Amino acid sequence: MQKATILAIGAHPDDIEFGCGGTIIKYTERGHRLFLHIMTAGGLGAETATRIEEQQASKAILGAEDIFWGGYEDTHLVVDVELIGKIEKVIKKVKPDFIFCNFPDDTHQDHRHLSQAVMSATRYIRNVLFFEGPTTQNFKPRVFVDISDTLDKKIQALKAHKSQVMKTNIEDLSIVEVARSSANFRGIQGRVKFAEAFHSLRLFINI
Repeated sequence: MQKATILAIGAHPDDIEFGCGGTIIKYTERGHRLFLHIMTAGGLGAETATRIEEQQASKAILGAEDIFWGGYEDTHLVVDVELIGKIEKVIKKVKPDFIFCNFPDDTHQDHRHLSQAVMSATRYIRNVLFFEGPTTQNFKPRVFVDISDTLDKKIQALKAHKSQVMKTNIEDLSIVEVARSSANFRGIQGRVKFAEAFHSLRLFINI
C-alpha cells in the first residue's frame, strides 16, 4: 500500500484534535505520515509556553512527525499574502496528499480567516477537507470517517491540552463531553457508532 502524507492545519492548539483527531490517528496507525501546521499558540486561552507544551504532548499521541508553527498572535489571523504564503511554504515542504483544516463558516475569526487562506494556498492540492469545531456554523458534511476504533485515543489527545478541557464556555461541560457527543451524532448520520464528518473542497476517489 502506498503511504500518504497528511497535513492538518489548525488556527489554535487543539483545533485539529477536536476536528479530525480520530481520522488522522487512523492514518498514522496505518503507517502514513502526518504533519501539523498550527497558526497561533492560543495565547488567550493560557500561557503560550503551556499551550506549546500541551501541543507537543498531543503530537506524540497523534503520531505526527513535526509541528510547523505559524507564529501569529491568538485572534490576529488576517487573510493576506503573508498568511497564504506561509501555508504554501509548508505545503511545498511537506507535499501532502490530503489537507485538513477548519471550516470557513465559524464564529471565531481565526478559524474563518485561516480556512479562507487555505482555499487559496491549496488551489493545486487534490484532496482538501474542512473539519468542524464547537464554534462552527451551518456545517453540512458529505464525507464521514468511522472513528469507533480511535475515539479513545482522540480523547487522550484532547486531554493533553489540559488547560483547555473545561474552557467550552458552557457550564460544567468539558471538551471531552462535547467531542464524544459530536462523534456519536456524526456516527448516527453516517450509520456507525462514532464518526468524524467533513466538508470537502475537493476529494478524489481513486479507483
